Amino acid sequence: MVRIRLDLELGDDVASLAEGRVAQMVWEVAEMLGVSDIDVGVLIAELESSYQTLIGVERALVSEGDGWAPWLSKRKAEVDWFFWDRYQEYLRNDKSWAKLTVERLDQATDKVLGYISNPEVKGAWDRRGMVVGHVQSGKTSNYVGLICKAADAGYKVIVVLAGFHKSLRSQTQIRLEEGFLGYDRGASMNDPDGRRVSIGVGNARLYGSNRRNADSITTRADDGDFKGTLAKNFAINPGSNPLLFVVKKNGSVLKNLLDWVCWVAQDKDDEGRPYIKDVPLLVIDDEADQGSIDTRAGALDEVGKPDPDHDPTVLNKRIRQLLHTFDQSAYVGYTATPFANILIHDQERTSDEGESLFPRSFIVSLPTASNYVGPSLIFGLQNSDGEGADALPILREIRDHADSLDRDEREGWMPPRHNKGFIPLCDGKAEVPESMRHAIRTFVIVCAVRALRGDEMAHNTMLIHVTRFTAVQNLVVQQVQSELTDIQRRLRLGDENSPIPLLHEFLCLWEEDFLPTMAKLKARGLAGDCAPVSWDQLEKQLVSAALSIEVREINGTAGDVLDYLRHDSGLNVIAVGGDKFSRGLTLEGLSVSYFLRASRMYDTLMQMGRWFGYRPRFLDLCRLYTTADMVDWFGHIAEASEELREDFDRMAASGGTPRDFGHRVQSHPLMLVTSAVKMRNGTSIELSFQGDISETVNFWRKETQLSRNWDAAVSLITVAEGNGAVASRGTVCTKSAGSWVWQNVTSAVILGFLNDYREHEASKKVKTKLLEDYIRMENEVGRLTEWTVFVASGASAVECAIGGATFRLVGRAWHTSEEDKPALKKANHYRIRRLLSPADEAADLNQAQWDAALELAIRQWHENPDPEIKKGKRPTRPSGRAIRQIRDPKRGLILLYPLDPNDEDVKESAYRYTDKVEVNARKVPILGFGISFPYVNPDNASKVKYIVNNVYWEQEFGSSYDDGVDE
Repeated sequence: MVRIRLDLELGDDVASLAEGRVAQMVWEVAEMLGVSDIDVGVLIAELESSYQTLIGVERALVSEGDGWAPWLSKRKAEVDWFFWDRYQEYLRNDKSWAKLTVERLDQATDKVLGYISNPEVKGAWDRRGMVVGHVQSGKTSNYVGLICKAADAGYKVIVVLAGFHKSLRSQTQIRLEEGFLGYDRGASMNDPDGRRVSIGVGNARLYGSNRRNADSITTRADDGDFKGTLAKNFAINPGSNPLLFVVKKNGSVLKNLLDWVCWVAQDKDDEGRPYIKDVPLLVIDDEADQGSIDTRAGALDEVGKPDPDHDPTVLNKRIRQLLHTFDQSAYVGYTATPFANILIHDQERTSDEGESLFPRSFIVSLPTASNYVGPSLIFGLQNSDGEGADALPILREIRDHADSLDRDEREGWMPPRHNKGFIPLCDGKAEVPESMRHAIRTFVIVCAVRALRGDEMAHNTMLIHVTRFTAVQNLVVQQVQSELTDIQRRLRLGDENSPIPLLHEFLCLWEEDFLPTMAKLKARGLAGDCAPVSWDQLEKQLVSAALSIEVREINGTAGDVLDYLRHDSGLNVIAVGGDKFSRGLTLEGLSVSYFLRASRMYDTLMQMGRWFGYRPRFLDLCRLYTTADMVDWFGHIAEASEELREDFDRMAASGGTPRDFGHRVQSHPLMLVTSAVKMRNGTSIELSFQGDISETVNFWRKETQLSRNWDAAVSLITVAEGNGAVASRGTVCTKSAGSWVWQNVTSAVILGFLNDYREHEASKKVKTKLLEDYIRMENEVGRLTEWTVFVASGASAVECAIGGATFRLVGRAWHTSEEDKPALKKANHYRIRRLLSPADEAADLNQAQWDAALELAIRQWHENPDPEIKKGKRPTRPSGRAIRQIRDPKRGLILLYPLDPNDEDVKESAYRYTDKVEVNARKVPILGFGISFPYVNPDNASKVKYIVNNVYWEQEFGSSYDDGVDE
């Protein structure tokens, strides 16, 4: 089959063309080229993929200190952008990047370059910043582009800190050789004629530019780091050609680099230490939240001042010493999980290392393209306004990995708790469980379908991440290889005595899994670039697809990574590993993931999400096999991340600084799942609820707890009415039919309700004691003194009454699988996805406030950099965020929801009805509540302290911060 690329003029919109017209255009071009073997469906899908992609804009928090001033626009015309021009030509021609994507990369790298100092400026300067992207969203491409531009502008020494492992360092070296150096450093060293072996950008043709070179001493080899022998014999002085080092975050390697820097230094500082002047240094810290942070206690003295004699951790010390040795330096950390970096004390300073790595100068948030597949899309998270969708139909729950789902169990194929001597067995046999058999067969189909869609040269990867122990990984590799070999043999030679033919298994998998999934994605407007494939086509492709698959154990050696490069015709690989997958390692064409890691640490989980990223022409083939517990935790952390990104955008629009964002991260209610490090006695976390929604989504099913919480609502309304609050049917701005509103309720009444209510033990964000403390602190400064109480009414046939107010139960569906319901019921637990209806947040607004909030929501919609938001319609009602910004800081809103779980078993065990549920009835509804807090200035917002001890932390989030090192 011949494939054609149609180069439409910028501005042509494939989405607006009828499919027949697109097909006609394809045939016209094919006829013009004399080509007849055309798959129109594949080409139309490719066109849609290339020309329907939207990309947002960057947002930034900038501090204009350090003598910095905007400089790039004035110098742009005078700089010869040789390295950058090569890189963008390489991306367009060799990597087939769309024109719009390259243009957006140009804009993003310009922004970051402009925030670091002009290398032409004389005298001492020091800029420290951070670039925040999403996992697997193109951060490496961004910093390669930044390095190219920085070298063009005049930076002379460039150091890239490329993670803990050899595999990741080698992968990063390869990317920089292809995108910046233009030659294979290791191959060039071995060339008999001493010539440089050109690769990547080195093969680009540029006209009107003087060819320039960049030097490097590190190579892509397994031992190509800046070793001691290299350091002793490396005689190039910095200051002429740009000089690149790609090094691991390793104490010895960084000492080698620091020793070399001190050796070439020609000057001394005021204290006699080696010092390099007028040689601009750029340090790129990839995965900056791992290893670079000083986690050692004692950075501040007893009065909260920086301790100049503090001894930081080794990696942190040497990175800071490197920066401290140059009088002109810029540090840019790249990460998808910046929260630990933001928690660094921004005033820390020591005499030997200088300042901390806090990104005091700037933080840039990178956008993603509309075809990015991230946690919000995969797990179906709704935003604070209730907008969003269900999880993608690509999640498959694993339930056969352990004999029990109890976390304390240590039996089964791969239970949550096991040691490095564990032997995985299924029913006493050394073989994979049924769920993994299903996943491996799924991967065979993926490889076959991608080949049929014209991507036969593409790489395909299946990830198996079930244990951190390399010895156990090796046993898993053997079992996976045995299963794959059996599949290959049966497809090639037949089934022998197998009761069910293997082809029939594949047919069932295709008809019962793949076809319904494809239909569901298409119904949601997704996977439009995925061309259809028939079973007849697929059946013929299965043998070659299965035989092309290899099983590899990823244990950190460079060879595992280089295999992608050596397979120009495409590598189909099942990669089995552990913590090597946790940071930065790119798995090409990742489609099927089998994931059992049980960490609950925010940073660790997000970084383990290798399945996030771009999935052109194969989103419908992707599958994530994992546990219900992991899906639940990814829900928590993705929600926290989205809320903080909203806050970041708001701060950027209002001219905030990195320090402002640091305050917000420190006080975020869900940041209990991030942060940190091993704790000794305990950690005090300060929380603020300003501008937030707190809502209950986990509920008791015990009658005693239900009665207590219902009585708390009855008491709230009774006391409020006794104090003069008058009930009314909704407000002019509340569209919820049958709802009730009580205005001008005192904070004492709300505090009484929170004191009486008992949240479920699974609640992470709703802690009534913390909510009480926050409201009291706000009351002390004259805020949250007046409240509106809203009681929702739903569509249930069951009518409830409190005093003279009558309302119907509200329906909210279970947020769990059907298989999980029995376990939750046994645990007396009921869980929903979202409690609040977005429009209900307007219950305390008058018409003028409604109009102002709507105007603000429309303005924020126009300014929002997220292309997924822009694909929606212009708002017709205020967003929850806009409502909270408009609301008077004196006024709070509490919303009560009498829930109908819509489940007969729950109803029967929780309550029984006649015509109404009376106040004194023995069986009562499930009561949920939410509080909408107004925005206040983050610097002035009250914060409540929450003490977390080591035992609690280990129980909730795992034993310690994941340092990525296998045992």
